[in-house]
Amino acid sequence: MARITLEDLDRLGDEEEEEGGEDEEEDEEERGRLFAHWEAVASTHRVSLPRDMAGTIVQMSRHSQAREAVPHVALSQHGKCEEAAYEERQYPAGKWACVTKGESLYEQSISLSFMKLMRYICKENSVGCYLGMTVPVLNEIHLTKEGTELEREVLTAYYIPGEFQQNPPAPTDPEIHITERAPLRVMARVFYGTTTEETILREIALFWDLLGPTDAVLRETYIVAVYENPSIPQRRNEIWFIRRPE
Repeated sequence: MARITLEDLDRLGDEEEEEGGEDEEEDEEERGRLFAHWEAVASTHRVSLPRDMAGTIVQMSRHSQAREAVPHVALSQHGKCEEAAYEERQYPAGKWACVTKGESLYEQSISLSFMKLMRYICKENSVGCYLGMTVPVLNEIHLTKEGTELEREVLTAYYIPGEFQQNPPAPTDPEIHITERAPLRVMARVFYGTTTEETILREIALFWDLLGPTDAVLRETYIVAVYENPSIPQRRNEIWFIRRPE
């Protein structure tokens, strides 16, 4: 049997250190690449991305394929041919982590709020661990009395994963509030791309043209449901019209 000498052990240790160093370099490269990409996206929303968000971005990216859907029941589909123009759904009551911002631009408000929620999801919570991503993330908006502009205040909400619904981890950020939201019945219509005040107002108008005159839904409050992260150009979104209580 061949004997292992002290020199062999030393060489083995050196090799492991080299491999560890290479892994660290690769992690740092990935961190830098992802941060640069998200920084460019943030600049289009006219917000700056803090350097200490890099670790959070890497963690979110590594879990990007594992997403839990917010529970709901599809009630009906409306449209022609194979593609539904819109779908009616019922969402049960549940606990959400919510942030409200009132920046000068809609995209600034949702970006700053989502950054806070990302930190909460990844580690800045009372259990100190990654909670898991749920979709969609909701942005609740209000129209001015004239109906031609959005009110500045936007509420962004992240559904607490099922594992933590009964006892949601407390956020360390005082601007994040855990809220029990009431059951919600909505009419949902898909659209793709970036979400700005201009695109949202256009999608609301298109949806009203599709529905025609009706008093069944609210006219002042709407929800923009986001299914993919802001770094995806042609991301899937939905406009939700909220059913009035019967």
